[in-house]
Amino acid sequence: MPRPPNLLWIVATQWRAGATGYAGDPHAATPCLDALAARSVNYAQAVTPHPFGPFARAALLTGMPSPANGVRDYFDPLPENARTIAHALRDRGYATAFFGKWHLARRDPAAPLVGAAHAQTVVPPAGRGGFDFWEGFESGFLLNDPWLHGTRLPEPTRFPGYQSDVLAARAAVWLDENDHRKTKEENLPPWFCMVSFEAPHPPYDAPAAGVAPCDPRALTLPANVPRGGELEARVRRELAGYYAHIAATDRAIGRLLAAAGDDTLVVFASVHGDMHGAHGLLRKGWPHEESVRVPLLVRWPGQTAGTKSMAAVSLLDLSAMTLAWAESRPSGAAASAAQISMPSVVRLPHQCDREWRGVRTAQRKLVLNADGTPWLFFDLERDPGEERNLVAEPTRAAEIAALAQQVG
Repeated sequence: MPRPPNLLWIVATQWRAGATGYAGDPHAATPCLDALAARSVNYAQAVTPHPFGPFARAALLTGMPSPANGVRDYFDPLPENARTIAHALRDRGYATAFFGKWHLARRDPAAPLVGAAHAQTVVPPAGRGGFDFWEGFESGFLLNDPWLHGTRLPEPTRFPGYQSDVLAARAAVWLDENDHRKTKEENLPPWFCMVSFEAPHPPYDAPAAGVAPCDPRALTLPANVPRGGELEARVRRELAGYYAHIAATDRAIGRLLAAAGDDTLVVFASVHGDMHGAHGLLRKGWPHEESVRVPLLVRWPGQTAGTKSMAAVSLLDLSAMTLAWAESRPSGAAASAAQISMPSVVRLPHQCDREWRGVRTAQRKLVLNADGTPWLFFDLERDPGEERNLVAEPTRAAEIAALAQQVG
């Protein structure tokens, strides 16, 4: 039987779908991801099931939506008995490893979210999602000089350097140790490694490994970002730093890809996007495209040409797809629509102010309030910037009613 493929998940945070060179963003310097996209399936309609970190991460790992996976509130930990992709692949003979941001451990809601205290929160072995090898941090938003702990680091240890570079280098060591070609040990099992970058998450003004922010005045903003005043000025400042972190992390991803080799099945995705001023809003949790749309690339071993898929794929599908690839099975046809939701309100500045549920196709998006009443309806074909909410349009009532039946 052929050897099952090695599997690498590269997962970023707050990297929205359009913020790459291959997606046409003139400000995104992503030569490594562009080269990967040229040899990958580009799922151009991919979404996150929940545009907020812990909910999306729990769904990604378990293949179950929040709150069914046990994570309803921002501070809920992933239950220790939750079954993840790591458990499933280990059952299939894989060695498994995780590096980077976890954001699914139990933490004190009264404690500061930003800083060393959060970054040094120890994730107990039972709370590490079933990975054989685990090395990371809870969160803390320290994009430089991160604190890591785990399998070989019983106590949090600070590593100098840019976080993305540190994680890529640490993961590359593990890949080398588990590569049967490099070690000449033919009995080594296939491996699954997930590398979870915190970038390009705020703080956007943090140093980005020598990549200087661009001139904020030179940025071209989408039409759905209101002009004038402090909001526009803030968006321009933040985007300048955002693109610097994208360039720095793209460079780290390139080094990681080189370590993984061409015979590895590679996935690149992000857990959610960022509004960056669209519709006058900031951050995530919102049902708009800038928040729910994410990049998703899949490169098969030996793949030399890129293709684009318009399937309605969600990060929620990725565990089942990966298991199919591990078993050399077709990953299956994606549904024509993807479910999106926010299971609770995260009471942090600038985040979405309500619970909501919705469904998105390549052509339409319907979002319902928690009580089931329609909140937003967009014709994405004619209005990709979602500048006209058609929810009260009488001629759309039948279409809205039909889509409402698809909302989970």
